Amino acid sequence: MPRTRTPVVEGWFTGEGEEFRLLGTRCQACRNVHFPREDAYCRNPACTGDELAVVPLSRHGRIWSFTDGRYRPPAPYLSDPEIPWEPYTLIAAELEAERMVVLGQAAPGVTPAELAVGMTVRVVPGILGGDAETLWTTWNFEPVSGS
Repeated sequence: MPRTRTPVVEGWFTGEGEEFRLLGTRCQACRNVHFPREDAYCRNPACTGDELAVVPLSRHGRIWSFTDGRYRPPAPYLSDPEIPWEPYTLIAAELEAERMVVLGQAAPGVTPAELAVGMTVRVVPGILGGDAETLWTTWNFEPVSGS
């Protein structure tokens, strides 16, 4: 039986493959863009706007920083102690048009040894985990060849 693909956080991303995008909100008064989405008010302290529109964010950005996670985080992080811990790579990328830094895991198999500050990455669909019924979907950053 196929597993249900369920976003880790509903409304933060949409699409598949080349159509995959993070979703933010843009204040109609000051034009600031927010991620994660904001549905109640503008986060700009100088703005009193409350009319926000959902907007797709840039698919590309540049690595601002990166690191690796080589240990199982302590509680309250939930993980199955029966499953061996797999190191992962975290990337902070400045999105191309919005010039905001977004944090996310690197695509599976990407290690810090392959990365450099300033390298171009793209946002791609990812899997955070799953069980017998559900695959929890998220976003990953993937290096762009030749950047």
